[in-house]
Amino acid sequence: MSTVNKEGQEPAVLLNFLSKLGLKKFYPNKLTLRSLLEINKNSIYEEAVLSVEEIPWCFLRKLFKINAECRNLTQLSNNYDENNDLFDLDLYTADDSADDNEVNPLDLIVALFLCADSFLQQEMALKMSMCQFSVPFMLPHGNNSQCTLMLWALRDIVKEWCPHALSESRGFVEDNIVQANIPFYSFVRLKHCSLSKSQILNHVLSRGQQNHNIFIHRDVEGGSLDRRIANGLVEVCWYLPCGRENLDIFPEPVAFANLRGDIYESLAQFTFLFQVSTATFVFLDKVEENEHKILTSLPEASSKLFLVVNPKAENKMDMMSVKKTCQDLDLPQTKVKIKDSRVNVAEFSKKLCAAIKASLFDVKTTISIVNMVGKAVELGLSVDESKSAKQMKVADEIMDGIGVRSISHYKKQQLPLQGDNWKRLSLLEKKECRMKVSSTSGLEEYKSQLQAEKQKLREEQRKQKLSKGMKSFIENLSTNDKEKRDFFLKSMKFKFNTHSRDKLSVLRSKFKEQCKRKDAKLIAELDQALLDSSLGTEHYMREMGLIYEVFLQSEESADEMSHLPALAAEMLLDGYPLELLDGDASNVPERWVTDVLMELHKMVGEKSRLLVLTVLGVQSTGKSTLLNTMFGVQFPVSSGRCTRGAFMLFLKVGEDIKRDLNFDFIILIDTEGLKSPELAQLEDSYEHDNQLATFVIGLSDVTIINIAMENAIEMKDVLQIAAHAFLRMKQIGKKPVCHFVHQNVAGVSAHAKSMTERKHLLDQLNEMTQIAAEMERQPSIQAFTDVLDYDMEQNNWNIPGLWHGTPPMAPVNTGYSEAVAEFKRNLLVTLKRDRSSEASQIPEFLEWMRSLWKAVKYENFIFSFRNTLVAHAYNNLCKEFNQWEWEFRREILSWLKEAELEILNTDNESQMETWNRLVTSKKSEVPDKIELQQKIIKEKLCAYYKRKDRHVNLIEKYKTDFLNSINSLANEIKRLACTKLDCVLELKIGLKKAQDIQRKYRDVIEEQVMKLLTDCKDSRLPDEQVTQEFEKMWAKATENLPGLTERDVSACILNQLRKHFSNHNANEKLQNIDELSKMGKDQFKIRWNHTDCFVKKFLWSADLQSFADNIIETSTQFILDKMNTNEDYHESFTRDLLEQMDESLQHGYTHYNTNAQFEIDLKLHICGIASREFLKMHRKFISDNDSRNQLEKYKPQYLSDFLDLYKQRDHCQRKAAEFVRCCIKPAVEEYIRRFLGINIVDEIVTSSSSAEYSSRSLFQYNIQKELLQNDDFNSFVKYISKYEIYVKDWIFQHILQKMSEDKALCKLKNKQLQVIVKKIIEATERASKGVDGVLLPDTQRSITELITKMRIYLIKDISLSVEAERRTLFQIQSTCHPFINSLKTSIEDLQKQLQEEFSSSDNITQTLNKLPNKPQDELFRRVFGCGQKCPFCKVPCEAGGKKHKLHHASVHRPQGLGSYRNIDSQKLVETLCTTSVYGERVFRNTDTKEEWHPYKEYTTYYPDWHIPPDPSIEASDYWKYVLVKYNDRFAKEYKANPADVPEAWRCITKEQALKGLKVAFNIK
Repeated sequence: MSTVNKEGQEPAVLLNFLSKLGLKKFYPNKLTLRSLLEINKNSIYEEAVLSVEEIPWCFLRKLFKINAECRNLTQLSNNYDENNDLFDLDLYTADDSADDNEVNPLDLIVALFLCADSFLQQEMALKMSMCQFSVPFMLPHGNNSQCTLMLWALRDIVKEWCPHALSESRGFVEDNIVQANIPFYSFVRLKHCSLSKSQILNHVLSRGQQNHNIFIHRDVEGGSLDRRIANGLVEVCWYLPCGRENLDIFPEPVAFANLRGDIYESLAQFTFLFQVSTATFVFLDKVEENEHKILTSLPEASSKLFLVVNPKAENKMDMMSVKKTCQDLDLPQTKVKIKDSRVNVAEFSKKLCAAIKASLFDVKTTISIVNMVGKAVELGLSVDESKSAKQMKVADEIMDGIGVRSISHYKKQQLPLQGDNWKRLSLLEKKECRMKVSSTSGLEEYKSQLQAEKQKLREEQRKQKLSKGMKSFIENLSTNDKEKRDFFLKSMKFKFNTHSRDKLSVLRSKFKEQCKRKDAKLIAELDQALLDSSLGTEHYMREMGLIYEVFLQSEESADEMSHLPALAAEMLLDGYPLELLDGDASNVPERWVTDVLMELHKMVGEKSRLLVLTVLGVQSTGKSTLLNTMFGVQFPVSSGRCTRGAFMLFLKVGEDIKRDLNFDFIILIDTEGLKSPELAQLEDSYEHDNQLATFVIGLSDVTIINIAMENAIEMKDVLQIAAHAFLRMKQIGKKPVCHFVHQNVAGVSAHAKSMTERKHLLDQLNEMTQIAAEMERQPSIQAFTDVLDYDMEQNNWNIPGLWHGTPPMAPVNTGYSEAVAEFKRNLLVTLKRDRSSEASQIPEFLEWMRSLWKAVKYENFIFSFRNTLVAHAYNNLCKEFNQWEWEFRREILSWLKEAELEILNTDNESQMETWNRLVTSKKSEVPDKIELQQKIIKEKLCAYYKRKDRHVNLIEKYKTDFLNSINSLANEIKRLACTKLDCVLELKIGLKKAQDIQRKYRDVIEEQVMKLLTDCKDSRLPDEQVTQEFEKMWAKATENLPGLTERDVSACILNQLRKHFSNHNANEKLQNIDELSKMGKDQFKIRWNHTDCFVKKFLWSADLQSFADNIIETSTQFILDKMNTNEDYHESFTRDLLEQMDESLQHGYTHYNTNAQFEIDLKLHICGIASREFLKMHRKFISDNDSRNQLEKYKPQYLSDFLDLYKQRDHCQRKAAEFVRCCIKPAVEEYIRRFLGINIVDEIVTSSSSAEYSSRSLFQYNIQKELLQNDDFNSFVKYISKYEIYVKDWIFQHILQKMSEDKALCKLKNKQLQVIVKKIIEATERASKGVDGVLLPDTQRSITELITKMRIYLIKDISLSVEAERRTLFQIQSTCHPFINSLKTSIEDLQKQLQEEFSSSDNITQTLNKLPNKPQDELFRRVFGCGQKCPFCKVPCEAGGKKHKLHHASVHRPQGLGSYRNIDSQKLVETLCTTSVYGERVFRNTDTKEEWHPYKEYTTYYPDWHIPPDPSIEASDYWKYVLVKYNDRFAKEYKANPADVPEAWRCITKEQALKGLKVAFNIK
């Protein structure tokens, strides 16, 4: 026994040793499991151990990777100097006890177990057992007076074996090793025995040459070092047979315990071991007096004791002491094994093995480790389960609740919420998505019935009381003491696993049997029975989630359970898995999962960037083992398919690598195996697996496809499922990374040899992708590489087999753990390097989860998928794109204005050829200007897609649409610019003609004025007489004044119409028309010969009439908009009008089956209106520019000039004022008008109301919200039936409102006024000075120079009329300097005058209509889009840009609102197209040639429309409410009968309708 002194020192030895390893701060039991699961640099990169303090961590990391090399890392390399004398004996004999670079592996293991908490101890023991290491059975405490039985630490070890009795039936036993009743052999030694019992034991437990170091011995690395704290340690290992006699050493399982150190120093351990062992083998060289006493005092020594002697030939006294002991103990010779020095260890081990085998036949009773506790307590030993006793008792009480009942019966009573009602709810949700109606009721009525049934089931669930078992479970989880909670959950797990194991083994055997017979019905029944008989903590956690969801619906009980999400979130952070998908009911408890993860999001300070990783593969191919090895976690590894669905586990990312990896947590998702061979025969197997794969692949950033070479047939099916899921992700904008892990591929040449296999795999993937693309109707996808980035070298990993030898005695293959570690390292390093988008946080992950799960429930996933993250990302891009589009347009429009001005400012005296050259030159500039803007907008788009903060990866597929829209925009603006330049040229020519006439007669008038002045000069006549003389002269001079020639506008338009119809065989009718202006005076009427469809001649004439009226109304509005400008008629107006009509008519051909006759009649009608209105426009232009009118305008001015000259008055101020009024004022007004339209658009799109125009979906939301608030039926009808007209009116009224507020229009005008006045004043200043900066000479001639210079300086801003200038400055008598001063004064007066005019003017409508660039048109272009409508409900498309591949809308409406009716009953159709396209109903129209066609295959006829389901039930409440409220009025309007609306719709309130609208448009 130890002396007092020694006992006092021993704890110091322990603490010193722990300090050396850097573990002192963790003693006792402070090192936790969760701290070791963190992802940090050390867990990814393998670095050399440079200090003793790093040894424990390196050991644990390797152990958690199940790497058997972990025990070989206990020494630092000793680099002896090469110059040392090789034969210096001191180098080898020196006392190396002072060498601190080495640690005995046993000391390390003891130190770590002393520092580890109970749960880390369990994990270490489990991993050591997998490596086929012995595990601590009794742990010394540093002073051998106390040691602990490690029952709790061993509880997690479950082993499988096949005793020879079951070998024929190929059965096996699976049991928790501490509960198994198996023979228990102890091996101990006396003093310093020269024979290594550990080495002997390794030989006994190993077969032939496959010697495995289960026990550490003196010949392993570090094994020869002095042990500091490990003496007194008892280790245990188990021999387990595989059921094959030629391989098995023992026919039954056997436990072997090994006591470290001398029994004399560890008497407590030895006494305990002897009493609980089947037999005890004592290794010795000799027996001294004290040992003799110990051995002879043992009870039943003769039957339980074996002596193993290694005699020394030179010392016969030693053998005599052994002989005497044998005699005293009455030991037979068979129980004494003496090693002959001529026999080696291997041969001697065989003798021992034979002795053990022989003794097994005599074993009558065995004792399990669990049942050794009583003996340990009796002997004063401590047991590590004392801490968990209370929790074990609670678990026992919950287990006792089962009693003799079947587990399925127990679950119905204690866990009722996950029973039939939950499964029924899941089924109803799927029915709601698939709409396979067998009843005669309408789809919407059927949908309402399903919702009512769901509500009823929820009511039934709410009535369920909290069961006793669940109450106890929740109470014990809710403790603030985490350790108690962990003990409770572990105890529950052990109890349930033990119970289920016993029950399930029988069912599994039956299941296996039936699978051979391939009876699908029995297989399904047994599969269900297996599920029903499975019970674990996950079932209680599932029930807890359902309790929360149910209780949440009741206000009085919600508070009671409100703490549960935070509790579950805490558990997630502590390393417990959370069920994501309940595989039993095939449902996701969305509210529960959402609230749990949002609580976690809050707990981590809303820093929850995630990397989601999942493994998929055939059942039982090592998926969970792969995850467990990669990350050191413990997903259940089971031989039976008991738990279905998907579980998620959170791993924290360490601070040292968080920034590099760009995420805070790694989520691991473990799923049930796909394509279970047994279940593949069940009809819903493929669908189930496809849903699961789509769901988890959709959630994941990284998907690992686990391929086991021996499952080739099932693997092909898994590849099909995976390829299908990846294709779906590609289509919805998700780009996961995929790796293929090939299990059981070994050999140094494996990678090179498997090149053929990798190529074969790619061929298979390509084949599967094509099949999936066909199923999903995506013909453009032909290869797997079209779906995701796949590299044969980078995305394939060969992993050797898991076991090194034949299980169950085989250790984990070191090559397996090394290969898995390399894969993990490469995976994370690659992700760090290639991360293209910002990591999702928990809210985004949840949004994605909800959308995926909803879409998975529909049969057509791609067309059903809608996600608010995608919608937000798309909407954000649309907002940006709309702004870029406007910037593009604004830039070109501004340039056009400058070009127009340059053309108008060209010298009138120059030849027409000069003007043509200028226009041609400007036209040649257009492509370059547009190309530059195109490049800018494309760069902005590309830069946007490089951003990492807007989920741009989700909208990658729309990039082409936006690029196409940019090209379309460029072509549109190019056409507009060229047309505009042609118009300006024609305007210039028209103005030149008018001005030539005016100049000619101006000269005549001026000559006559001067003649009259000469005649009257000498006589002094009174003013009245002078004026009369002037009037006579004027009348005579303007007597024969010619005007501009009027064009035959009607003939021009008719000629264009004939050209337009040149390919339509319509000219015969057009040739017979004499006067187009007579057409279109009466109301346009639909005739029987306007449609080729017999049915529609009778049924849809009202619809077609409405369609024609809409086109006439929009065309008339287009004509009036053109008329409101001050321009002359131009041929492009008719061309644009016809193009607009063609766009509108396109819908008529497809929807109403209209023919050429309809088109001719309608265009003649509209062109008749145009001919009359454009003629008015032309006449107004002629009138405005008529020579007589123009001269009459200046008559008062000429009279004033005449009188001033006659009376020789100073007219400097008047001339300056007239110059400003006649020349500068019109130019300033034109300048303001020219830019006002652009400025108004800028003002609106950048103001607080800009949101309304930021994207088409937001525009729709605002319009519909206003419609609901105004509650005006006629507005609803106009919005639905005359959408384009309604939108234009709405925009116009909105502009009026915005421009009226706070005198906004006046401010915009004043802002432009200030700009141009400043430029005019600056130009005047510059023009008043010569080249040298000196004022011009004060002469009359200088005035002409001043004006000429001013015109040059202002040429890019305004156009000053030369004619007006010459008229106003006629016979000016003033000199330059006074004129300049008067001019400045007049300009200031002009500014004040215009400011007053702007302020007092209230006719905003007139201002807007007169603008060359109408803001209402620009805003309309921004929000109207492509103008296409849903083929069923007529809702307008909201897709961004104009050239998108697919049209879509946020929310569709009941088809009756688009005037659809039932042909037989004439009732408006109440069904929403979002319901129809997912149901079994059919439709027919002219597109289908009146043949019935399934709604769900609508893309056959409408491939460019995407109609996903409503985002939620509430989303369509808006239009349901509108139809219910105005049902009768809509019926009257459409000349139909009212719709049969479901009763449930009548309960929708206005508030709910608005809420639904917000849901539909993602308005928070």
